[in-house]
Amino acid sequence: MITRYSRPEMTALWSAESKFGIWFEIEAHACDAQAALGIIPPKAAKAVWERGRFEVARIDEIEAEVKHDVIAFLTNLAEHVGPEARFVHQGMTSSDVLDTCFNIQLVRAADLLIADLDALLAVLERRAHEHRDSITIGRSHGIHAEPTTFGLKMAQAYAEFDRAKSRMRAAREEVATCAISGAVGSFANIDPHVEAHVAEKLGLAIEPVSTQVIPRDRHAMYFATLGVIASSVERLATEIRHLQRTEVLEVEEYFSPGQKGSSAMPHKRNPVLTENLTGLARMVRSYAFPAMENVALWHERDISHSSVERMIGPDATITLDFALARLTSVMDKLLVYPDRMRANMDRLGGLVNSQRVLLALTQKGMSREKAYGLVQRNAMKVWESDGRDHLLDLLKADPELADLFGAGELEGLFDLGYHTKHVETIFHRVFGR
Repeated sequence: MITRYSRPEMTALWSAESKFGIWFEIEAHACDAQAALGIIPPKAAKAVWERGRFEVARIDEIEAEVKHDVIAFLTNLAEHVGPEARFVHQGMTSSDVLDTCFNIQLVRAADLLIADLDALLAVLERRAHEHRDSITIGRSHGIHAEPTTFGLKMAQAYAEFDRAKSRMRAAREEVATCAISGAVGSFANIDPHVEAHVAEKLGLAIEPVSTQVIPRDRHAMYFATLGVIASSVERLATEIRHLQRTEVLEVEEYFSPGQKGSSAMPHKRNPVLTENLTGLARMVRSYAFPAMENVALWHERDISHSSVERMIGPDATITLDFALARLTSVMDKLLVYPDRMRANMDRLGGLVNSQRVLLALTQKGMSREKAYGLVQRNAMKVWESDGRDHLLDLLKADPELADLFGAGELEGLFDLGYHTKHVETIFHRVFGR
């Protein structure tokens, strides 16, 4: 993984030191279970815990010769444990260690990602309440539609990432399984009690049928979940990028003192962080596809998935961890310009109220088709004048409307409060208060 897009805690989880430490725990707990069953001497299990050590460099040295990472680890472990090491790995196969370890790493990565989501949700909730009533224009197809509030934009993002948190929890639960079932997963040479003991000690559930490897549909769902969360990251990042365009400039990434925006143009203040998040999201999504291809392994086991997972495990989780932290910082420091929002909304001369006028005309007895044509005819004049004409003025001057509205009634259709009257209802749905 590129250091530029990594954070220490998640990166450490995927280090060789961390991986071999988990391998050691799996083997040592298995020895305890074997000793309890009377299969190996209790003193052998005790020796593993007391004298068990490993050195990453030594394991690499042995692997260069034997071409097998688990054998290299066990050989190095035996150099420290001594004669009792012959009881380590009794009845087990490499996948028991590799798959259980990988799932532990994914579970711990999920815990970090859930914490990341909690931090993001806290910021989004704060910004939502801060701008609950900051009226802005809603856009469909990139074109002015009707008023909304910036707080509602933040509430939408909060709801989306709250769903992301639920999905991440579900993915964590699904991948949190342990397999200590031996060759082809039949338990021929190891008692199922060993698996149950290791699972309990490491906070995992037992894999019902492991076929020597833990089924990769679990992992496919995990990485697909990361991809969906990344898509939500990109959605919010893209919104910020659009709103920061010079012609819009309703929000802006924080630009720190001494920061430079361009090597050529000193005036530039670019949305570089949200652009970066868009790129990182593409990478996280790309890891979901090979995870799905890993599901179709041959018979009880092959290792076509192994090289894939050595890459996508660290890369996907480290990248998403970084992206979520960066997005949290962006939203925490985001500069919001309510006055610019209002100015942008007003520049099209009241067109944002066209639907309300249309509905009012139907309530007056006019057919929808006629009402639509009447409002559109006047609206196009505003559009073509680039807002120099105002829809209210044109409607008041339209002879077809002269006898339909009483004094002040037409003006009342241009009250912005009409568009925000249910904001509190939506906030209650999202935040529960």
